[in-house]
Amino acid sequence: MTASKQPLWISDAIAKAVDGVANSNFAVMGVAFDSREVGSGDLFIAMKGESSDGHLFLDKAFANGAAGAISEQVIDSPHILVEDSAVALNRLGEAARARTDAQIIGVTGSAGKTGTKEALFECLARIAPDKAHRSVKSYNNHVGVPLSLARMPGDSRYGIFEMGMNHAGELADLTKIVRPHVAIVTTVAPAHVGHFPSLEAIADAKGEIFSGLEPGGTAIIPYDSPYRDRLIEAASPYAAKIVTFGLGEGADVRALDWVPAGNGGTLITARLPGQTSLCFTLSAPGEHWVANAMAILAAVQAVGGDLAAAGLALAELPGLPGRGARHHIEMGEGTALLIDESYNANPASMAATIGQLGREPAERRIAVLGAMRELGDDSDHYHAALADHLAEANVNYALLIGEEMKILASALEGRVEFAHGPDAAWALQQLRATMRQGDAVLIKGSNAVGLGKIVSALTGGET
Repeated sequence: MTASKQPLWISDAIAKAVDGVANSNFAVMGVAFDSREVGSGDLFIAMKGESSDGHLFLDKAFANGAAGAISEQVIDSPHILVEDSAVALNRLGEAARARTDAQIIGVTGSAGKTGTKEALFECLARIAPDKAHRSVKSYNNHVGVPLSLARMPGDSRYGIFEMGMNHAGELADLTKIVRPHVAIVTTVAPAHVGHFPSLEAIADAKGEIFSGLEPGGTAIIPYDSPYRDRLIEAASPYAAKIVTFGLGEGADVRALDWVPAGNGGTLITARLPGQTSLCFTLSAPGEHWVANAMAILAAVQAVGGDLAAAGLALAELPGLPGRGARHHIEMGEGTALLIDESYNANPASMAATIGQLGREPAERRIAVLGAMRELGDDSDHYHAALADHLAEANVNYALLIGEEMKILASALEGRVEFAHGPDAAWALQQLRATMRQGDAVLIKGSNAVGLGKIVSALTGGET
């Protein structure tokens, strides 16, 4: 689970960190709580969940190569015996944070946090090969964050951790474990709005990340957000320095201009504090990525990183599965462009990615849209509002999936050609019958809708 050749943890250190008892001496190279992800030399943490109990998979974990386990039960294999494995994971994460001198960056936001986290990792890994660490996948909750910390080698120079929330108070707890030197809010938008009374309440919940800042820490805040001042107010008691980023005049780190690049990305000229300008190519297309890049540069500068090296990394940034990966699908004598945004969706990210679809050079533009979840009583409003974005982007055809999309279907009547169906399997069948060379196809929806199956099927994965 880690590139370090030295053991990540030894049993004595684990036992001390989690207040447990080791039945033998062992060393581990990684940490996992899912037996399916256990590799050779890993520590398996057997936790009891709402629908499963990790202790039932201890044999499988050791068969997969686990070197030891954290367990609430005595077993014959090497293990640390604890009263509560979930508490033990938290303590192991805290111990990992306590033992490192790394510069720690925390990232949250209604959209863009995983992409920003991954891009920051690429930038800092370019500066310090094998000494940069980040949370994998979207491990950003009360289990994923301590797991990601526990996986961080003690000699890391940089650690980048994504933190998510869908209720007030969650980020306050997570940031106190991460204790970042730099904390970023990418954006505030109506994601999980069903759990909050207002967008202002979402902004306040995002602002909780600043409460965990280390002394002398830096808060990085979106200048163009209508909640900028609210976030600045939240950061002020904790941050020694507040840096704004964005596209508007007045941002501390600002994109002065940007134009499409020949490789499908964007050529950007940015201004930073203490720098006249930095010109670089960003491989990811879209204005939303231009803004994210400003946050990334602000963070690199805040931890004393090499901005030129960061610019090179951004030029080579690979697309993330489910978050903007681009595939060229062979169709007859040509190809169709498939844009994979299948992992998540909220009104802000929908608007941004539909807008980018409208800028793609293509013979036809097709949007395959799944429902947005956790929007509460305003769900119909936000879904219907997508009609304007689709029309403005000159989308030729829309495939709408899920009951929540019925209202969008009504709003599109007479504006954009569409079909409305029940699930991803239906959409795949429709898309296969419709797609042809020269098309640009956007696939976007909440992860629970399962649109990733469409991407897998069209790119050679499972059908």
